[in-house]
Amino acid sequence: MKNKKPIFVMLLLLLAIGGFVYWRAQGQNGQSNQLTLYGNVDIREARLSFNGSEHVGSVLVQEGDKVVQGQLLATLHKALLLAALDQATAQLEAQRQVVARLNAGSRPEEIDKGRADLAAAQARAKAARDSWHRLQRLVKKKLASTEDMENARANADATKAQVNAAQAALRLLELGPRKEDIAVARAELAARQAAVALAKQHLADAELHAPADGVIRDRILEPGDMASPQTPVLTLAFIDPVWVRAYLPESMLGRVKPGMRAEILTDSYPDKHYAGWVGYISPTAEFTPKNVETPELRTRLVYQVRVFACNPEDELRLGMPATVAIDLTQATPATARHPCGD
Repeated sequence: MKNKKPIFVMLLLLLAIGGFVYWRAQGQNGQSNQLTLYGNVDIREARLSFNGSEHVGSVLVQEGDKVVQGQLLATLHKALLLAALDQATAQLEAQRQVVARLNAGSRPEEIDKGRADLAAAQARAKAARDSWHRLQRLVKKKLASTEDMENARANADATKAQVNAAQAALRLLELGPRKEDIAVARAELAARQAAVALAKQHLADAELHAPADGVIRDRILEPGDMASPQTPVLTLAFIDPVWVRAYLPESMLGRVKPGMRAEILTDSYPDKHYAGWVGYISPTAEFTPKNVETPELRTRLVYQVRVFACNPEDELRLGMPATVAIDLTQATPATARHPCGD
């Protein structure tokens, strides 16, 4: 019995040491330097529509097609739009000629005609005045009637007025158009230019181009359908950026910073690791989403985090489950974005 007591004590001591080591290991696991998050791949989408109302003329892409920025995707019927542009262009040219005529002023031939009209009016006035004076002398000699003299006087006054009118017309021809008329014509020209620009914009709006590189997800309208700004024609999924939407426990807010590098893994490509970085941490808390909820996390608050991913081969797809690993020992980054390839 005396020999068994030291052995019993040693066993108790070994059990105590083992328990302490286990406790330390558990404590270290609780403060691991590797954070693992689970989420789903997310991307941005755009519902593309025409900036005008007209029948769809053609749709040039199918679901699943990859497109590049600026690529023509669909068109509207253009017959009415082309006619409107031709009309606006013709009206613009007509108004340009009006402005040119006013700026040029009177032609030399018009001034010469005005001078000739004035000379003819002066000649008629002189003849009428001489006739009136002659009849005045004849009336004194009782060789003409007073009525004839009065008619001659009226004719002399009328021809004098015609001379005044011819002189005023010549002055207007020499001065040229009024500056107010020129200003009105120029304003009308500007309005015609705006009408042409508007018609060209309407024609340009009859074409639907890709705003960025992406993949066509849905083809909603077909040729012959009526399109409008409120009716999408296509749904475009953008290729860049791609991120994993995950949820960060409140206890990790102090250890995860925007810009920290991350590694992304998926079940679809288990042998591939995608480089990424923490691009966004929500400023507001929310309850754990249903799709990642467990009985232990049911009442916890979490913060949405976006871990942007490098996706050079376009393998990460919308909704794909993903695992994110973040090394918490890395230095705090100076920027919130790490371009792919760095």
